[in-house]
Amino acid sequence: MSSDDVAAARALIRDVISDTPVLHSRVLSETVAGPVFLKCENLQRTGSFKVRGAYARIARLSDAERAAGVVAASAGNHAQGVAFAAGRLGCAATVVMPAGAPLPKVQATRGYGADVILHGTCVEDALAEALAFAERTGAVFIHPYDHPDIVAGQGTLGFEIIEQCPQVRTVVVPVGGGGLAAGVTAAVKGLDPEIEVIGVQAEAVAPYPASLAAGHPISVQASPTMADGIAVSRPGEIPFGILSGHAARVVTVSEESLSRGLLLCLERAKQVVEPAGAAGVAAVLEHARDFVPPVVVVLSGGNIDPLLLAKLLRHGLTAAGRYLAFRCRLPDRPGSLAKLLGDLADLGANVLEVAHERLAPRLHVDEAEVVLQVETRGPEHCADVISALRGAGYTLAFG
Repeated sequence: MSSDDVAAARALIRDVISDTPVLHSRVLSETVAGPVFLKCENLQRTGSFKVRGAYARIARLSDAERAAGVVAASAGNHAQGVAFAAGRLGCAATVVMPAGAPLPKVQATRGYGADVILHGTCVEDALAEALAFAERTGAVFIHPYDHPDIVAGQGTLGFEIIEQCPQVRTVVVPVGGGGLAAGVTAAVKGLDPEIEVIGVQAEAVAPYPASLAAGHPISVQASPTMADGIAVSRPGEIPFGILSGHAARVVTVSEESLSRGLLLCLERAKQVVEPAGAAGVAAVLEHARDFVPPVVVVLSGGNIDPLLLAKLLRHGLTAAGRYLAFRCRLPDRPGSLAKLLGDLADLGANVLEVAHERLAPRLHVDEAEVVLQVETRGPEHCADVISALRGAGYTLAFG
């Protein structure tokens, strides 16, 4: 695939897809000692970059294919991209989603006009049902990343990056199946071969590093990750061919870095992103020396369930040393808890929640245990609070 293929896709989607903004990030620029910018695809129509590829793919179907309708399998962003694109192109769309898919994503997909089928417990179950639906009905299956039109559509993002930040030296892209990274690579390398595109995967589901080393796609055993949007256990054949052909590099990030990245986007950049969308920011935080500035980090999506966001923010605050949870044993007598709370107040720690336990088998008859959640001012303050409490004779336990 060449930049000409991406240019052709851009002509197809130009009047439909928004040119999303590029924002300078002072805090990330300080981290890498050079300019860092955020490409805000979380502000794209349907909330992610996926609509670019979906529209390019469906727009290139024949009239007969569009008349037969399209079908896709997705737990989130691809579903909404296909639903929106099909609606704009006058094509019936069916999207198969796992039965446990977040309600906001199901409602959004239906809101764009698609017929939603809830099936199975995971994306693999939904995929099998979508393929069976295509076989039964003649609908065209729209793959989320492993098709040339999808890759070319996603790659249009690369042209925007060059136009908005022509001085860029490194583009950092979240990677699941690899469609976005492959498309962006094809686009930017055709304009400036010296620009490096670096992919990012969650450590828990990271098939690309081993696959690139082996020279062919390798499947990995997936572990739980908050970045479900990039939790793909095997690279797509087409994206892998492009990325390996350009000797691409893919780094991995921890769950802690993902939560810190999400928190930074919300708190410092004022951008609501999903964990997968924050993977590039997580990579800059975890691997700052790997990126030659100026750097453009793609915020690939912002479709996050508010309930999940609340949990992840607490996780991010903990990772950033702004939130401390611990257990503390106390003598079971009047005033013990009041003294502990007073000591915490004197240390400047804000108590958010207290749970009191007296009857657990692990406790002596004259002991009680409290579980406290407190707000701190950062890692140093967190360490000072722990040290001061232990110095005052308290027994603390974590986890």
